[in-house]
Amino acid sequence: MAEERVKAKRLIGKVLISEETGKKFGVIGDIDFVTDSGELINLVIVEPTTHTNTLNLQQDERGRMLVPFSAVRSVGDFVIVAEKDIV
Repeated sequence: MAEERVKAKRLIGKVLISEETGKKFGVIGDIDFVTDSGELINLVIVEPTTHTNTLNLQQDERGRMLVPFSAVRSVGDFVIVAEKDIV
């Protein structure tokens, strides 16, 4: 079965969930990408949870937490990420 492509702007507002624990990270508020190629780099988390605050994630210049797009495993009603790939 072929993978369905998802437009990046449809990710904004979705909840980020850990694949391993099912814990919520927060809500995707923005996306970092390379302008020339359109390559997605990071998901920017807004409304981080207490769990997220304990993970020592990379932050942008505004102090918002970042999750590398390479950690995304699935996109549906939620965005599932591999926590082992971001910690």
